[in-house]
Amino acid sequence: MTQGEDDELDSLVRKRIRALRVAQGWSLEELATRAHVSQSTLSRIENGRRRLALDQLVTLARALDTTLDQLVETASDDVVTSPVIDAAHGLMRWSVKGDPGMSVVRQRMTEPPPDNPSRMRAHPGREWLVVLSGTAILMLGHRRFRIETNQAAEFPTMLPHAIGAEGGPCEILGIFDREARRGHQRDSGTRSAVGDRDWNDSCK
Repeated sequence: MTQGEDDELDSLVRKRIRALRVAQGWSLEELATRAHVSQSTLSRIENGRRRLALDQLVTLARALDTTLDQLVETASDDVVTSPVIDAAHGLMRWSVKGDPGMSVVRQRMTEPPPDNPSRMRAHPGREWLVVLSGTAILMLGHRRFRIETNQAAEFPTMLPHAIGAEGGPCEILGIFDREARRGHQRDSGTRSAVGDRDWNDSCK
C-alpha cells in the first residue's frame, strides 16, 4: 500500500468513527466513556490530530458495535453491480460481495407450488423472500402461507418447503444464506420445488 493509500485509509477510518458515533446519536463524551478514552483523545482521533493506534481502534470498534475489519475496510469502486441473467428460467442472481456464500435471486413464477410433498426440499440454512408483485404460496412442512405483494417471509430450510404463484404470475426476491445456497446447489439437478422451475436452480 502506498503512502497516499495509507493516508486515504487513515482519513476514511476517522470519518467512519465519527459517522458511526453520530448515527448512534452519541456525543464525543458518550463514545469516549464507552470506549474508555478521554474526550480530548477521541476528538483528536476524529479530527486527525492523533495517530491511530491499533489497540484504540479495537476498543472503538467494539464500542461502536462493529468490528476492526469493518472499520478499516477499504472503499470499493464497484458499488453498482449487474445481475447474472438466466432468461430461460426467468432468473436474475446477484452475489453479495461482503459474503460470497450469500446470493440474492429474483424470479418470476406462474405455476402453483407442487401438491406432492415428495417434491418439497429440505436442507440446512435460512431463506428470506419478499413478494414484489402478485401473490405467492409458501408450503412449509404441513403449513400453507399466502404471501401478498410487499409481504416477506423468513424460514429455516430444514423444514420441507416449496413456493409458487397463486391466481397469476408473481415475482419474488429471495436471499439465501451460505448453508441454504449450498443446499440449493446440491439439489440443482432435481425437479421442481416451485411452480415453473426449481427454486433450487436459482443458485446454480
